[in-house]
Amino acid sequence: MVEVRYFAAIADAVGKDRETFEFPVDATIADLRFTLSASYGTDLDKMLAVCAYLIGDELTRDPSASLGRQVDVLPPFAGG
Repeated sequence: MVEVRYFAAIADAVGKDRETFEFPVDATIADLRFTLSASYGTDLDKMLAVCAYLIGDELTRDPSASLGRQVDVLPPFAGG
């Protein structure tokens, strides 16, 4: 199981702040993005493409990065 936590605009877009998914052990950010688009519509693709993903203590935008047990989906934040 992978717990996915959503923040800011992405949480608004999916209508929740967290959920869990079953992924194979070798699943990647690209797999997560595909699953989210399939679940919430392809309009979400544009947002997911600019999000950063926090896996453990590593922040990445690399679609080939492996998922951990928890992934935070972080859209760009406004302000400074």
